[in-house]
Amino acid sequence: MSIAGLFIKRPVMTTLVMLAILLFGLMAYRSLPVSDLPNVDRATISVSASLPGASPETMAASVATPLEKQFSTIAGIDSMISTSSLGRTSITIQFVLSRDIDAAAQDVQAAIARTTRQLPSDMPSPPSYRKVNPADQPILFVALTSPTLPLALLDEYGETLMAQRISMVDGVAQVMVFGSQKRAVRIQLDPQELAFRGIGIDEVADAVGQQNVNMPTGILYGPHRSFTVQATGQLLQASDYRSLVVAYRNGAPVRLESLGRVFDSTENDKEAAWFCTPEVQQRSIVLAVQRQPGTNTVEVADNVKRVLKTLQEQLPPSVNVVILRDGSMNIRQSFNDVRFTLLLTLCLVVLVIFLFLRNVSATIIPSLALPMSVIGTLTVMYALNYSLDNLSLMALTLCVGFVVDDAIVMLENIMRHMEMGKPRMQAALDGAREVGFTIVSMTLSLAAVFIPVIFMGGLVGRLFREFAVTIGTAVIVSGFVSLTLTPMLSSRFIRPPSEVHHGRIYRVSERVFTWMIRFYGVTLRVALRHRLTTFLTALAVLGGSVYLFLVVPQGFIPSEDRDMLMVRTEAAQGISYQSMFEHQQALATVLQKDPNIFQFMSQAQGNTGMMLLLLKPRSERALSADEVLQELRPKLASVPGVQTFIQNPPVINVGGRSAKGLYQYTLLGPDTDELFRSASLLMERLKTVPGLQDVSSDMQLQNPELNVVIDRNQASALGVSATEVESVLNNAYGSRQVSTIFAPNNDY
Repeated sequence: MSIAGLFIKRPVMTTLVMLAILLFGLMAYRSLPVSDLPNVDRATISVSASLPGASPETMAASVATPLEKQFSTIAGIDSMISTSSLGRTSITIQFVLSRDIDAAAQDVQAAIARTTRQLPSDMPSPPSYRKVNPADQPILFVALTSPTLPLALLDEYGETLMAQRISMVDGVAQVMVFGSQKRAVRIQLDPQELAFRGIGIDEVADAVGQQNVNMPTGILYGPHRSFTVQATGQLLQASDYRSLVVAYRNGAPVRLESLGRVFDSTENDKEAAWFCTPEVQQRSIVLAVQRQPGTNTVEVADNVKRVLKTLQEQLPPSVNVVILRDGSMNIRQSFNDVRFTLLLTLCLVVLVIFLFLRNVSATIIPSLALPMSVIGTLTVMYALNYSLDNLSLMALTLCVGFVVDDAIVMLENIMRHMEMGKPRMQAALDGAREVGFTIVSMTLSLAAVFIPVIFMGGLVGRLFREFAVTIGTAVIVSGFVSLTLTPMLSSRFIRPPSEVHHGRIYRVSERVFTWMIRFYGVTLRVALRHRLTTFLTALAVLGGSVYLFLVVPQGFIPSEDRDMLMVRTEAAQGISYQSMFEHQQALATVLQKDPNIFQFMSQAQGNTGMMLLLLKPRSERALSADEVLQELRPKLASVPGVQTFIQNPPVINVGGRSAKGLYQYTLLGPDTDELFRSASLLMERLKTVPGLQDVSSDMQLQNPELNVVIDRNQASALGVSATEVESVLNNAYGSRQVSTIFAPNNDY
C-alpha cells in the first residue's frame, strides 16, 4: 500500500493530522514576532571612556591604545573601530555573525578589567560597554517639553525617571539623551582675585571637595533608644557654596564668593536640543531608545510604549511627552501590505483554478493545499525562531503558485481514472499510487533549488536564509498535503463525470479553451517547421537578458520611503557653542517652511549637530523621501557657515560606525602623519568625482590650539612640577568636576 493509500482509507486520521497542522500553525502565527527584515545583526559591543579635558591625542594614546591591545586578543572579532575626541573615546567592536553577543560581552568585560591598571588614574569612571551598534537608528525618539518647568528639572524627569526605567525593558540596549541639562553648581574663579590673595586654583578645588561630603556618620546607641547620626556635610545649592571658607589670609577667612561667581547651572551647557514643528522651536530633552542586536523591533517598541504610558501618569501635567518617531510603525505598515498581497494571491490562484476546472468540488480540494501549506510553514518558522517579515512573507507569497501544482497533478490523475469508469475510491487509490512517486520527486527537486541559498555565507546569506527555508518548507508541506488530504477528499467528494451536467457557461468556455489549444498547436507547428529561426530567436532573447542584467543598476537593498530623513550638520572646527546653536536654529527655521515636513528634532554639540526629520505621510505629499531630500539640499546650503549632510537612512546599516553619508571608505596606515595627509588628499579628489555627494571626513584636526610650553628649569626652581601645571590648566579650562552632589533622586 502506498503512503497515499494509508491516508485514503483512514479519513479520521487524515482529518486529525490536518487539524493538528492547522492548530499549531495558528498558534505559531499568534506568537511569531513581526519585523521588517530577518535578523542580520552582528554581535556588536560599544565601549566608551571619558577623561574630561583630555585632548584627542591624549585619549588615543592613554585610553584607546591600551584597550585596543586587550580587545585584539578576543576571538571572533571582525572589525574594531576607535574614535577619540576631546575628553572621550569610543571603541566599536563587531564580531563575526556566528558569535554569540552574551559570550562576546563577557570577553569584553574581562578585557576592560585587565586594562584598568594601565588607564589614567584620574578617570572619573572606568570604561563601560553596551551591547549596541552605534550605526543603528534608534527605534524610538521621545521628546520632553514644558512651557513652564526649567530644563534642569525636565532633564531630571527624563534621565532619572524615564531613561532608567526604559533601560530595564527587555531588549533595550541603551537610552541616549540629547540636549542633556543635568543640574550642577558651576564655579567661575577670577584669576586676579586668586593672585591678589595668593590662592592657587588647586587649593579652591581641594577646599570644595573637602567641604562637600556625604559620608556615613554612624549610630548612637543609648540605654533605651538608638539614634542615627546625620551631618550636614552635603551641599546642594549654589547659595550653600558661596559662604565656604577656602583659606585664611591675615587671620581673616577668604570665602568662595569673593573669588568669583558661584551659580546654579548645568553639567554640560554646551549641548542643546530642540523639538520643532512648523510653528515653533522649543528647547527639549530628547530620549533615543536603541535596541539590542538580535531583538525584535516591534516587540521592544511595544514594551517601551507601555512603560511610557505608565511613566507619563507620574509626570506633572505641564510636561509634554511626544513620540517623535516610532520605528515599529513602518514595519507594521509594510507587514500589513505584504499580508494583504499574500491573501490576494491566494484568492487569485483559487479563481484561476476554478476558471480552468469549472467545478466547485474539484476547485476546493486542491485549493485546500494552499492554506494548509502556508499555515504548516508557520509552525516551522516558529520552531526556528524566524519572524514574519518582508522576506518570509514574500517567500510565502511566491510559494502559493508552487504548492498548488502537486495537488492539481494528483486531482487530474484521479479524475482520469474516474473518466475510465472506476468508482471514486478505486480511482483515488490507483491515481495516487501512479503519481505518488512523481509528486515526491517534484517536491524534493523544487525544494532542492533553495538549498544553495541556505548555505550562503556572509550578510547576504544570513538575510536570505530565512527566505529559502520558508519557501522550501512550504513546498515540502504542500507535497505532504497533496499525498494525504487531496486523495482522501477526492475519494469521497469528487463527482464522477457521468453525474456532472454542464450548463451554457461551461459549453461557451469549453469552446474558448478548444480554440486556445488549436492556436497553440498552430504556433507549435510553425516553430517546429522553422527550427533555425526559433533557435536564433531564443539566442537573441538570451543575449538581450544578459545585456539588461549588465546595464540595470545594482545595489544591496533599494531605498525605502519611511517618512524620515536624517540631517547631520558640521560647522568650522573651533566654533563657539553659542554660534553653533545659532546656526542650528537657522537651519531649523529653513526646515520649518518646508511643506513636506511634519515635525523634527534638532541637536547641537561642539561643532556638529543632528536633525531627525519626520515627513508627512506619503499620501499627504507629492514627493518621495528621496525627492524631498534633493529638494532640501539647496535650501539648507543657503545658510552660511555650516555644512549639511542629508540622507535617507538605509534599512540595514553595514558596519559599526555612523557617518554623514551612505558609504564609508576607511584608510589604514602605521604612520599617522602620512595617514592624515593622504586622507585629506583623497577627500579632495573624491569631491571631484561625478555622482558623489556629501563627501566628508571624520578627521577633525584643524581645531585652533594654544600650546603651553613648560619651562622645566624655571618650574623646578619654583618647586612646581609638570603634573601640577597641567592639573591647574585642567582646573581652569577643562570644566573639571571637583566634587559630586548626591541628591535624593540623582547625583550631579
